[in-house]
Amino acid sequence: MNETIQQLEGMEKYLEQIKEMAIQYGPKVIGAILVLIIGFKIASVVAKQVRKALNKGKFDDSLVPFISSLVASLLKVLVVISAMGMLGIEMTSFIAILGAAGLAIGMALSGTLQNFAGGVMILVFKPFQVGDFIEANGQMGVIKEIQIFNTIMTTVDNKRIIIPNGGLSNSTMTNFSSEPVRRVDFTFGIGYGDDIDKAKKVMFEEIAKFPQILKIPAEPFIGVSELADSSVNFAVRVWVKGADYWDVFFGMNENVKKAFDANNISIPFPQTDVHIFNETK
Repeated sequence: MNETIQQLEGMEKYLEQIKEMAIQYGPKVIGAILVLIIGFKIASVVAKQVRKALNKGKFDDSLVPFISSLVASLLKVLVVISAMGMLGIEMTSFIAILGAAGLAIGMALSGTLQNFAGGVMILVFKPFQVGDFIEANGQMGVIKEIQIFNTIMTTVDNKRIIIPNGGLSNSTMTNFSSEPVRRVDFTFGIGYGDDIDKAKKVMFEEIAKFPQILKIPAEPFIGVSELADSSVNFAVRVWVKGADYWDVFFGMNENVKKAFDANNISIPFPQTDVHIFNETK
């Protein structure tokens, strides 16, 4: 009988403690839950608005989901921290721990974070886009994909190259596709015994056979650039659309060689004259 009474008294004490805890922490728990629910919804709405704003601003397609998801994640972290603060959890030490952990992770992943930052810079400032032909980090090829950490390009012989964005964003890069027109430079050499005016006339005639060669921004140019050891060298410069560059480059080299042969204009090659003296004693 006494045991039963003691058990009932113990249960009453537990119920009383639970009641006191419910009165003390119940409103805080309910408030924290409401903050989480409402805060997460607000974060989603803000992320959607950011996505719409980026789409209206014509940002890169790969950049829009990245930024919107990053904004949503940061807002949700702030909501969770606020909810924990409402429950009476000491946030100063918690934030200090998070900061220390973040510093340690950042130091361990310094290279990865550099590539991440480089990817963001590339996506924002767009020094190149998918489909551009570029030369960077000693590699040359067509951009196939711009990722957050790496950029993927394909070389002219169809090799797949993956370049980290950190080095790519900090190094010198040549974009051959950014401008609508490009200048094609040639160097043609003739012998010292050949007629310079005749050679220039032949080259102008070959230039006229290419409808891809433009007169704007400049007329085709031919001039003597060097009196070399074995040849008189001409600098030939013409302007073409970017898509016509290689057709004109290869075509002109072949046609000028054939035209020089047909007009008996020599194309010298490096040679050395050896003189032998017969000394008699």
